[in-house]
Amino acid sequence: MAEKFKLSKVLASEQVPAHLARSVIEERLRSAILDGRLPPGTALRQQELATLFGVSRMPVREALRQLEAQSLLKVEMHKGAVVAPLIGEDAVDTYELRVLLESEALRQSIPLLNADDIAQARGYIQQLESETSHAEIGRLNRLLHMALYNKAPNQKLLRLIENELNEEERFLRFHLSSMGLGKLTQDDHNALVDAASDKLVDEAVTVLEKHLNTAARVIRAYLDKQTAR
Repeated sequence: MAEKFKLSKVLASEQVPAHLARSVIEERLRSAILDGRLPPGTALRQQELATLFGVSRMPVREALRQLEAQSLLKVEMHKGAVVAPLIGEDAVDTYELRVLLESEALRQSIPLLNADDIAQARGYIQQLESETSHAEIGRLNRLLHMALYNKAPNQKLLRLIENELNEEERFLRFHLSSMGLGKLTQDDHNALVDAASDKLVDEAVTVLEKHLNTAARVIRAYLDKQTAR
């Protein structure tokens, strides 16, 4: 199926300014992967993309490297870059790592959070309550978590967390659609922000750990079910 897939069915042909080519191509492909228009296993050929966007292969190659670094693509023998599976064994590892990193960031950040930070976080929750786009839910979820962690003094820690949260968008799409679990509840997010607002560090960390571990269990159960088939 991947061999016959035509990128032109998903990505409209457009002339991209040379100085914006890499970022535009990366964003177009990233959105198409996250919302499912480019399914796992789809081959992304450099020349086909270069022709679609009216550019040389160089910005295409750079965009594909960025997407590979984000685990959205993988390189396969005889195919080149292909869209990676939306979920795999490393998804559980990602959540276990997030528990460690985000718990520490939350501990560092909460004592320094102010009323504006809390209001911003609550605003993201309000938007999440009514949002239906999987891609937008992923973006808002990332912004919500970072609003609570942003005062952590350790900037390298925050960069590591943001990288992991970028992968979260893939899980959210999978969680909502492929697993058929319906709309995400905001109960954990509300409890997390409430605890942060009251400067209850240990309580906030407990809520966060429960939130992330629940997601990891959902993924593990799904993967185990697939293996048993």
